[in-house]
Amino acid sequence: MKHPEPDHEKNSRMSSMEKQMSERRPLFPAFPILATATVVAVLTAACGKGPAQPPQGPAEVGVVTMTTEKVILTTELPGRTSPFLVAEVRPQVNGLLRERSFEEGSSVKAGALLYQIDPAPYQAAFEQAKASLAMAEANLPAARARAARLKGLVEIRAVGQQDYDDAAAAAMQAEAGVAAAKATVESARINLSYTPIRAPISGRTGKSSVTVGALVTAYQPVPLTVVQQLDPIYVDVTQSSVELLHLREGFRSGGLTRNDASWSKVKLVLEDGTTYPREGKLKFRDVTVDPTTGSVSLRMVFPNPDDLLLPGMFVRAIVEEGVIKDAILVPQQGVTRDQKGHPYALVAGKDGKAEQRMLTLDRAMGDRWLVTKGLATGDQVIVDGLQRIRPGADVKTVPFTAPASSGPGTAAPAAK
Repeated sequence: MKHPEPDHEKNSRMSSMEKQMSERRPLFPAFPILATATVVAVLTAACGKGPAQPPQGPAEVGVVTMTTEKVILTTELPGRTSPFLVAEVRPQVNGLLRERSFEEGSSVKAGALLYQIDPAPYQAAFEQAKASLAMAEANLPAARARAARLKGLVEIRAVGQQDYDDAAAAAMQAEAGVAAAKATVESARINLSYTPIRAPISGRTGKSSVTVGALVTAYQPVPLTVVQQLDPIYVDVTQSSVELLHLREGFRSGGLTRNDASWSKVKLVLEDGTTYPREGKLKFRDVTVDPTTGSVSLRMVFPNPDDLLLPGMFVRAIVEEGVIKDAILVPQQGVTRDQKGHPYALVAGKDGKAEQRMLTLDRAMGDRWLVTKGLATGDQVIVDGLQRIRPGADVKTVPFTAPASSGPGTAAPAAK
């Protein structure tokens, strides 16, 4: 059984605890010190601040005044080259290949000998056909003479009608035999003429798929070689049907006109980025839209005397679309886009304030944008100092001066 603690011991223990707590307590509270420091800092900052600055004047900005100019619209269309003429050389008779008369990759003229098939069996067939023709022609006069004699005798009833009919039929059979023999001779002659295989067109030969001594068959699926005419050469490109509709609408509305002197001329950019030195000509635009790509095909013809263009090369054709007589071009540094990606420009208004104009852009032309909506002649587009102003801010306009060239080989963009 526990006995209650005496009062004097309880009081002694509580007094010792209070003493310990008083030793741990700080001499000054923390909150008044922080408040005092804050007030001192505020007063010090207020005392150190100088007199209020007077409000600044309008921001100085560089502007470009919009004017109209004549612009020729062009577009780059991807495509590939293809030969002007292609001939796959195949044998037309069976036989043993006895000779090849060309170097692979060389130029040949139409009618030049390429291969020679052994003509011996076809020469023999030709000679046999001529002999058969000679025999048929030898029998023909006798048959005709007998039919003529029996015709006179049957009129005086010296011979029977049947004898005459047999003689007339024999004469006709002899004539038919001569005609058949002539056809056989011609067929044998044609087969013999097929033993030398000649180039059907002028052009460059490819590699040969057979060698001397090979057995070839008539109209075999694999060609012996391929002859391609490369001068001139075709360039086949594709154009989106949407772009084609846009161009037609431009011509219909009058915004685009056609320069007849240069409309059909086409330039070419090669795979390495260099420009082909010769101009081509647009031949035709296909009337069928490819349902898988939604594009139409265009075919151009380019001169290729140096064989610089080879079949299958990837190229980009620069095609003239039309001419805009009153086009407005704005420097690209004067065009900004909002959060939704819509382009706009800041224009210095007549009241000296910056105005925001939403733009409709067609394409980039060098370092400028072609504007179809949003700007007019005489508008002063702000191109320098855009970071210091906002729409509605007061501005002071000065003509924009393009920066000087930074070094050799670099040109400053010209400001119109």
